Amino acid sequence: MSTKPTPSERPSWTRIPGLPVWSLAVPALAALILAGAWGQPLGLGLGLLLVGALFAAVMGAIHHAEVVAHRVGEPFGTLVLAVAVTIIEVALIVALMVAGGESANSLARDTVFAAVMIAVNGIVGLSLVLGGWRHGVLAYRVEGTSPALASLGALAGLSLVLPSFTTTTPGPTYSASQLMFAGATSLVLYGVFVFVQTVRHRDYFLPAEGADDEDSHATPPSNAVAWTSLGLLMVSLVGVVGLAKALAPALEAGVSAAGLPPGVAGVVIAMIVLLPETGAALRAAKGNRMQSSLNLALGSGLASIGLTIPVVAALSPWFPFSLALGLPPMQMVLLAMTMLTATLTLGSGRATVMQGTVHLVLFAAFIFLTVVP
Repeated sequence: MSTKPTPSERPSWTRIPGLPVWSLAVPALAALILAGAWGQPLGLGLGLLLVGALFAAVMGAIHHAEVVAHRVGEPFGTLVLAVAVTIIEVALIVALMVAGGESANSLARDTVFAAVMIAVNGIVGLSLVLGGWRHGVLAYRVEGTSPALASLGALAGLSLVLPSFTTTTPGPTYSASQLMFAGATSLVLYGVFVFVQTVRHRDYFLPAEGADDEDSHATPPSNAVAWTSLGLLMVSLVGVVGLAKALAPALEAGVSAAGLPPGVAGVVIAMIVLLPETGAALRAAKGNRMQSSLNLALGSGLASIGLTIPVVAALSPWFPFSLALGLPPMQMVLLAMTMLTATLTLGSGRATVMQGTVHLVLFAAFIFLTVVP
């Protein structure tokens, strides 16, 4: 007979309805470290401190996201984390583009592409492998994955592929009117998807039967605890993105010293920024809540395009350069392979470690070809 305590028997500081002391302290500590280190030269000691604070902030974000998700239920919980991370990420992209000048004209494209590849191949692949290894066959709702993949494919093609084939302007760019059209349609499509996910067909995105994660059956936290966690989630995410930005110069210098392509630094930063969503998705997969895991992964990619492109389109008149949005040929092929594979692997409603391995191979190809283009 199992002696593992039930949720009601655990100490109060270990249950989802409660807020452990560490979860209250970590976001504030990460913010203080970020404020103290901002603008300071990065030595070895300070760099290690920032790395430690970064991963602590990630753990805090995952915890508070789960508290909020447990209170509001699915799919609102996964949507909160995906949108919150993306909003802060968009603010970081715009700040870097303004500061970087014309050399940063492809930053939005590179960041969005990296986010899509990380979400659809990295997070989905890891979640399927972990969940499949632990539970065998994983179940999820095709009614939820199909509209997410369709929306993601349309947004990616409109924002990252078509700019390389238009003829109004030279190079992989949109004209002003084309960019406004792409931004408006991206925002509309993402808005309709969120409406379908949370209102019209919410049941399509709820976890399938069979979830055995004990926390999912625990008593939901109170409104006061949920609001507190929401505030601490925002503080944690600001810490994650800010610490990633503070570490970026050292990372870029290391990449340059190693003779690697500049895009490697951008991919690493994108992976760091997406760590909270990755951790939350893996926890859901471990608890056999594959639908929640896929909601997080696909929702991250959708939010990245659906919010980033409209923002940079609206701000484009103030940029003293044209935005390079169209992907080079190799990246287009990787994107096409990713969308085709995701359609095939997530189109049956059931998956095993095989599907996860396929996605991880594509993710490895993305990383390898970024390092060795």
